[in-house]
Amino acid sequence: MRRRRTHGGWAVTSAAMAVVLGTATSAAAAPSSTSVIALPASTTVGSPVQLTATVSCDSDPSGGLGMSFFDGGDLLGTVPVAANGQAAHTTSFTTVGQHTITAAYNGNDGCDASNGTAAVQVSSSTPPPSPGLPGLCLLTCGSLIGFVTGDITNNVILG
Repeated sequence: MRRRRTHGGWAVTSAAMAVVLGTATSAAAAPSSTSVIALPASTTVGSPVQLTATVSCDSDPSGGLGMSFFDGGDLLGTVPVAANGQAAHTTSFTTVGQHTITAAYNGNDGCDASNGTAAVQVSSSTPPPSPGLPGLCLLTCGSLIGFVTGDITNNVILG
């Protein structure tokens, strides 16, 4: 009868690795939520829009991979998240229509990833209206006021 030699050390090593892996697993990160606002929410092509995202989490949301801002599927940029949970990015748009902005918080060791959306309505930029007559046009209080200059004649008829 042949005897087979067993390696008792293999069973001990496997059990030790299972204990190490079990204790190396970090505690679950806290849930987070992300909200985003766009100011202004209605704009024209080429005008700047400030995107501000806020992460709410029971832990410090800073660090990690930051906050990524998307216009639909297009990455606008990734910025750090401050300890107060805020991240900001300024952008402008080259096309008219409604743009869906997603702020995707990438998470860190203490906070899970989350995302939020906002809409930005973009219209074409329009030149100021022409007064139709030669004259001076001023921008006052957000309204256009047209002044027409010309020759004023005062005729008096006696008789």
